[in-house]
Amino acid sequence: MHTSIQPAIFLGHGSPMNAIEENQFTAAWEELGRKFPKPKAILAISAHWMTANVAVTAMSEPRTIHDFGGFPPALFATNYPAPGSPELAQRIVQLLGPLHVHQDYTWGLDHGTWSVLIKMYPEADIPIVQLSLNLHANTEFHFHLGKQLASLRDEGVMILASGNIVHNLRRLELHNQGFDWAQRFDTHIHDAILREDFAEVTNYAQFGQDAQLSVPTIEHYLPLLYVLGAKREGDQISIINKELVMGSISMTSVVIDHQT
Repeated sequence: MHTSIQPAIFLGHGSPMNAIEENQFTAAWEELGRKFPKPKAILAISAHWMTANVAVTAMSEPRTIHDFGGFPPALFATNYPAPGSPELAQRIVQLLGPLHVHQDYTWGLDHGTWSVLIKMYPEADIPIVQLSLNLHANTEFHFHLGKQLASLRDEGVMILASGNIVHNLRRLELHNQGFDWAQRFDTHIHDAILREDFAEVTNYAQFGQDAQLSVPTIEHYLPLLYVLGAKREGDQISIINKELVMGSISMTSVVIDHQT
């Protein structure tokens, strides 16, 4: 059986409430779930699993992690009982060697992963493995890991990363459609991605104060670099959900799809 080449996708995930709400962002996620052939498995890279090394979830039944506070009971009651894949975890260990990859049996699926997948694949029947973010590594390290993992796409594995290009929770304003600095930074990164100037995206600090305000901590930005690293010859890049919410969160998302 021919295996379709799977896309690499970065989703701006925004609020966990998107998991139980319907809006233009969640509609776009649902559309992605319909657009591509169903993957055999998904490698998820979430802003919400930060470690001092590189780890993969290796259990066969990952738990749904409710890693947030102050939200309605309905969100805490939401589960996403997708299976894990010890086989895919082992394949990732192999692809990233000789780098040591810790096989983890305690984490699970955090909201960076399940809040978007519950819209894309509500049946929760696709095996998922999460890869952690090594916060001790530089941006080039994360981009390079994406390159090493790109071949999974040929094996029927979707690479799905989730974070936000602009993510400054201290500057949230409910009805603000984007601070000037957030708009500028989001557009700089958007334009660099479409030009395929990934060095500029990796070296985002060059954008000075706009970058400092947009990326006060690195974890929501890093997942994007895996998806850009997984881009190959013959792929097309498209941008969806280019919008800012609450002043300082960018929903901008990137879809990298193989054109046959």
